[in-house]
Amino acid sequence: MKIITKSILSLGLAMFLMTNLSATEKKIYDEKQDSKIDTVQFEVKGVCNMCKERIENAALIKGVKWVEWNKITDTLTVIFRKDKTKLMDIHKSIAEAGHTTELVECNLDSYHKLPACCAYMGDVKKH
Repeated sequence: MKIITKSILSLGLAMFLMTNLSATEKKIYDEKQDSKIDTVQFEVKGVCNMCKERIENAALIKGVKWVEWNKITDTLTVIFRKDKTKLMDIHKSIAEAGHTTELVECNLDSYHKLPACCAYMGDVKKH
């Protein structure tokens, strides 16, 4: 009986130690990855779901992992790898698609090609 109890305790201790070592290794790896990844939010002008799709597609350049534009607040959230792209490149890509960001004015030729419902500089209300 004592041998079985010792075996169970030894097995439990071994599993506990292996789990903790594994968690420590994962944490170190995640910290290294986090130094390359940045999450930012900035303003992008738009008014509708078509704008949302265009803005998010324009922001998805190489190195960008995830984007979401909030139509109500005009806020774009971007998660990207700093070693693969620069924040200014994301702003420029969105501006080329016809949408003004807080750092870059839109390309006017692209803006004038937007559907009428997306004319955020005019009297169009969010819809």
